[in-house]
Amino acid sequence: MRESHYLGSVGLVGKSLRYVAELDGEWAALIGWCGAAFKCGPRERWIGWPEMVQWRRLRFVVNNARFLILPGFRLPNLASRVLGLNLRRLSSDWETIHGHEVLVAETFVDPRRFSGTCYRAAGWQELGLTRGFARSAGKYVEHGEPKRVFVRALSRDAVARLCDPTAKIEKESALAKLKLDGRRTEKLMKVLIRIPDHRSRRGRLHSALSIRSIAVCATLAGAKGYTAIGEFAARLKQGERKRLDCRKNPKTGRYDVPTEKGFRDFLNHADVDALDRALEPWYQSLYRGDRPAIALDGKTLRGSGENGKKVHLLGTLIHGTRIMTAQREVGEKTNEIPEAPRLLRNQNLEGVVVTADAMHTQTEFAKFLVEEKKADYVLVVKDNQPTLHDDIAHWFEVGSFPPSGENDGSGARPNRDPSDRHDPGAQRLRRLSARSPGGADRAGDHPEEVGQNDDRSRLPGDEPECREGEP
Repeated sequence: MRESHYLGSVGLVGKSLRYVAELDGEWAALIGWCGAAFKCGPRERWIGWPEMVQWRRLRFVVNNARFLILPGFRLPNLASRVLGLNLRRLSSDWETIHGHEVLVAETFVDPRRFSGTCYRAAGWQELGLTRGFARSAGKYVEHGEPKRVFVRALSRDAVARLCDPTAKIEKESALAKLKLDGRRTEKLMKVLIRIPDHRSRRGRLHSALSIRSIAVCATLAGAKGYTAIGEFAARLKQGERKRLDCRKNPKTGRYDVPTEKGFRDFLNHADVDALDRALEPWYQSLYRGDRPAIALDGKTLRGSGENGKKVHLLGTLIHGTRIMTAQREVGEKTNEIPEAPRLLRNQNLEGVVVTADAMHTQTEFAKFLVEEKKADYVLVVKDNQPTLHDDIAHWFEVGSFPPSGENDGSGARPNRDPSDRHDPGAQRLRRLSARSPGGADRAGDHPEEVGQNDDRSRLPGDEPECREGEP
């Protein structure tokens, strides 16, 4: 893709899938899918969904960000055939990898370069032109190059399901399906019961253990606020309420759950740090055998703090789940860099991949992860580290990226220049290897299209390497 496609090969935005199409055992085409455009007027009008439904269900739309017919394959109808075969399996593959189906595929075609013939031949529908804006750093800039919008429904009722607010298409997450059997529930209760109750003895109706256990389970099931926690509690069956230490009403003989106000009053005054420390081993035990990836990231809490000084938290989250394994507040007189090792020091990270943004691309942090925690890492390198950035760019250009680890005795890697042991750039890369995913911030680089993803069937007379094989 990097050698033959006019846009090159960059990181796909959001969730992504990449496919290789083979013909007689040889690679014939490459296809890349990623998150949908953040905004697209023709698409929104075609689906007809309300704005609030759009934000909630945008993940069910997927964008064809790259499509390349490799040089040497100039067969009639090859591109449309590849697209058709790919669309048949796309939704099921997306659900297998990312946990949910996709209902609509979209793509953008640059009319100056491509005709979009292969998309029309594969049953795609053209909706019109975008307005020609690019999205950069949260702002929109007009570039004056509108693109054609093509869409394809992946099922007959796809549009109806997307625009119907009452349709049940949001499947439960993996954690919502997680069965808290007796053993896991017992471990959770043993963890939570050790935390002291901060309330006075007078006026207690529900136990601290029941409030905490329901709140934890509701959060794992996707609840994002007190109202959602209260609704989750109300749906609990009597057997589940009993297991979670709910109060038995002496008059009715049934187990009662706290109201939304009860959760709000209790959790607003709870010792959050103590709860985090207590739950961290239990959270990790749920996915201990999966060797998960941990994301390290900091967030400033909206509406928090006093005198304009908002609370900034640094936390770790297990990729693909709602589990935040640990978090700590970053003080006003420090930043995330020194706080990261303190946050990770008590976590068992052996064999785990830790991801972090460019702020944490530090030699000492990388050494801490590899040498002390026995973990691996993926760190982002940007222009604020020009030497390391240039070294990485150089090695990608020459096609020989040096290994970050020690030689395991298996022999030299293909295309590796033995002289790089004397190259300062290679030595720096061994100390800290990283690859930038491209820096895109959201699905779509401007309000109506995914930025620079126009790899389509070519107009007659254009260069052949990206065309569908038209005569």
